[in-house]
Amino acid sequence: MELPADIRLKLDTWDEYMHPPTAAVNYNESMYFNLYDAGQGVGGWFRLGNRVNEGYAEMTNCLYLPDGSVAFMYHRPHISHNEAFDAGGMRFSVVEPFKRLSVQYRGDVLLLKNPGEMIDPGRAFKNNPKLPCTVDIHYHGVSPLYGGEPVHADGSPWLENPNTGLYVGHYEQHIAGQGVIRVGEQEWHLKGLGLRDHSWGPRYWQNVHFYRWLPMNFSEDFAIMVLNKSLGDGGRIVGGMVLNEGRYDLIRAATVETEWDANYYQTRLRAWAKTDRAEYHIEGRVLSLIPLRNRRTLEDGTELMTRITEGMTEYRCNGLVGYGLSEYLDQIVDGKPVGIGA
Repeated sequence: MELPADIRLKLDTWDEYMHPPTAAVNYNESMYFNLYDAGQGVGGWFRLGNRVNEGYAEMTNCLYLPDGSVAFMYHRPHISHNEAFDAGGMRFSVVEPFKRLSVQYRGDVLLLKNPGEMIDPGRAFKNNPKLPCTVDIHYHGVSPLYGGEPVHADGSPWLENPNTGLYVGHYEQHIAGQGVIRVGEQEWHLKGLGLRDHSWGPRYWQNVHFYRWLPMNFSEDFAIMVLNKSLGDGGRIVGGMVLNEGRYDLIRAATVETEWDANYYQTRLRAWAKTDRAEYHIEGRVLSLIPLRNRRTLEDGTELMTRITEGMTEYRCNGLVGYGLSEYLDQIVDGKPVGIGA
């Protein structure tokens, strides 16, 4: 996030918990976790986003299975408060702030042999089987925290325009996790690496022109997150961090080049990132991908569509092999993602 000169980031242990909602109708507070067990070829990500002023939460459970299929579920359960991340069968718990958290899920998932079918959710939910699913994963941090909430020098909050951003407060952390997931009669005992984040503040998914978010882990000692974002007004935000020797080195410059298939889904990527200490050349190969969408209609009847492609990705850097996500968000204009070729 680019900040004015008189603004600083603050982050306290109580920020791990829930924040009082502001009056913005699109106030969102969300947590996200991912994990990949390289030995078994199983991973996934989990998200809860409380939109209490709109009366619902966004719950997503996405599991990438060894045969290339994806077990997926999305709900918008009703909520009446912002006191917990507990909706739609999913629960996030803070065991020890900044150090230990847990994810639980009890519900169903849609088993997609062809994850690309999710670009048409109605048809996908009609034509694919549902199976019972449980998730129990315990996470612990392997890195410092990256991010926080922007405030003025006197501690008063810096208020961002609710129509131009995705959050006010936001932080991320590379993590390790272990636990059990069950899909139907299949069960996996997972032990792997990942990344988590926590955001709060006004959010419309249409507020960003496009972004490329690349969280990846090579070991508990070496991990990277690259962000390349376009705000639509010509502004660009480039950032992220590299975990090395127990510290985060901030990324000062970065580029992302992408190879696409016929549907404009990422298949391979090349990223370059520079910190004050080193440069990193990264290659990514998408192992499995699911396309998701978010639609919103403006007061004048204009329909907006955002596409987010979530690719479980194998990364290579410095002679090491790692895993993570390649998350590409684009507004769709005239049937095409706006970030193609950018």
